Amino acid sequence: MIDDIKQDIDVRMQKSLESLALAFRKLRTGRAQTSLLEHLTVDYYGSEVPLSQTANLAVEDARTLTVTPWEKQMVPVIEKAIMNSDLGLTPATAGTVIRVPLPALTEERRRDLARLVKQEAENARIAVRNIRRDALQDLKELLKEKELTEDEERRGQQLVQEVTDRYVAEIDSVSEEKQKEIMDF
Repeated sequence: MIDDIKQDIDVRMQKSLESLALAFRKLRTGRAQTSLLEHLTVDYYGSEVPLSQTANLAVEDARTLTVTPWEKQMVPVIEKAIMNSDLGLTPATAGTVIRVPLPALTEERRRDLARLVKQEAENARIAVRNIRRDALQDLKELLKEKELTEDEERRGQQLVQEVTDRYVAEIDSVSEEKQKEIMDF
């Protein structure tokens, strides 16, 4: 019983951590990264498709991304998708290659991004604590149904808390690393 609960919270907390990592990849740090554009979608023959499925994304240098569409008629569509995104980027087209220069981050923008990192990390911690609450509730129900003894319940609570502490520490570590990455430029 307790092992099943531990395995369940482990899987769910890992998903929360992966979700945080995905959110962090979308944040701009001043360096050109293809993950900055991967979440954009473009209209491809009437359906919304991720940009990475219609073009080749590459890093040209530290401040420039290149997007090479697989079909020439996709150039204006991709250009429009990049301009309309919330990234604040202006693409420059040279034939079939779209170059996306990344402007330098200002100090104020860095602070805003660091604040956003803290907010995302707090959301992940809240998700982990909610998973812990659910697991503790499950343990109480098992005790109430007399499927666990009080000692087993206490041991289960300690186990749940240890797993929670481990994931919260991991979230804090990833968050600090991302904040440092944003501010070090």
